[in-house]
Amino acid sequence: MKIIASGTQADSANAEARQSPLFGQSQIPNAESRRLIAGVDEAGRGPLAGPVAVAAVVFDPGKPRINGLDDSKQLSAQRREQLYARIVERALAWSVVLIDSEEIDRINIYQATMLGMRRAVEGVAHVAGFARIDGNRVPKGLPCPAEALIGGDALDRAIMAASIVAKVTRDRLMHDLHVHHPEYRFDQHKGYATPVHLAALRSHGPCPQHRRSFAPVRRALGIEAAQSPWDVPCAPPADALLLVD
Repeated sequence: MKIIASGTQADSANAEARQSPLFGQSQIPNAESRRLIAGVDEAGRGPLAGPVAVAAVVFDPGKPRINGLDDSKQLSAQRREQLYARIVERALAWSVVLIDSEEIDRINIYQATMLGMRRAVEGVAHVAGFARIDGNRVPKGLPCPAEALIGGDALDRAIMAASIVAKVTRDRLMHDLHVHHPEYRFDQHKGYATPVHLAALRSHGPCPQHRRSFAPVRRALGIEAAQSPWDVPCAPPADALLLVD
């Protein structure tokens, strides 16, 4: 697990603080803090390679409303980048956690996602009194009360913002992985099981960033017979399919 970025208005310029899940003291009264809600969402549960990213965002009630927020999957890459910049500028607090492929293989993708959500909420708990999480499960051990909201990335603005922050962070990392492993075309499909990616797996086998507990990767390793109890659907989202040559 890696907490790769975090921020508040008070410490956004402090590089050391941005690597920590703790931000120090909030500048808002405790009573008001208890009314603030953190939106939480993930990106990258289904891909065959790379980490799962989880973000938490708490909006600043004193900052202007950000227009154009939506589920990250409904936005173009360019639009996500534009909104990402506005979110991290205007959020009272935000955090991003990456759970890498090795940890995913060790504890399974579901538990890895729950772990990431818990750590992301911990990163903003000093300013949030409640967490609203996209999906149908609330992780155990959260530092504040929480609820799950099915389809929350299309309903709740803070969850929309978290989905954008998680998606942009992960996509940037997959572009970086492409530099080191260009044969897989991670810059195109971001690790999802597109035809281009599956063909590369058959030709080259997996790299260290591939999730060996996922069935297509096991098949590339020649492990055909045993079925992992952690198998999950790994179909790519629509935007990944559109990028296939």
